[in-house]
Amino acid sequence: MGRLAEQHCEACRADAPQVSAKEQEALLMQLPDWELVHHGEVAQLQRVYSFRNFVQGQAFTNRVAELAEAEGHHPAILLEFGKVTVRWWTHKIQGLHRNDFIMAARTDGIYQV
Repeated sequence: MGRLAEQHCEACRADAPQVSAKEQEALLMQLPDWELVHHGEVAQLQRVYSFRNFVQGQAFTNRVAELAEAEGHHPAILLEFGKVTVRWWTHKIQGLHRNDFIMAARTDGIYQV
């Protein structure tokens, strides 16, 4: 298993398995700034990124959107002054798939640029 940020999403089916609690724990160790949250009964990965102003946050949001389109996997993004909140989960399975952890790592890579 390579670094998450170097991996790409795989096509996900509605019957794809969610990552187990043990897998979640191991994968979250590679994503120290992300947290596991629940919206209703749906587990999601969430991180809040800080920026000096709205324009920087908007530029980051656009880069995340480009990544999402390229991978065919789309997050919830909330753009506010000085911060952007990103949440990843797999809609088809209403929970977390390995793809979500990959995309979280790749989102961190965009932030560090």
